Amino acid sequence: MTKSKFITDKLAKLFEQGLISYKDLNTEILNILNSKKNEIILKLELPTKEEFDILKKRVENLETKKNQKKKSRSKKSKR
Repeated sequence: MTKSKFITDKLAKLFEQGLISYKDLNTEILNILNSKKNEIILKLELPTKEEFDILKKRVENLETKKNQKKKSRSKKSKR
């Protein structure tokens, strides 16, 4: 009876250590992947969401101005 209890205790400890090491390994892999992702983003010089929105508004404003100028030029040429 004592030997079987000893074996089950050892197996339980190994199982616990395996789960703990698996969680540690999992978090370590996620940290490595996140750091690599951040490095790639910095190398690509991707804009932030706010910067992108500002640039989008600028382009829209330029397009409207361009269309207005085309309309005004076409009106002048018809006269």
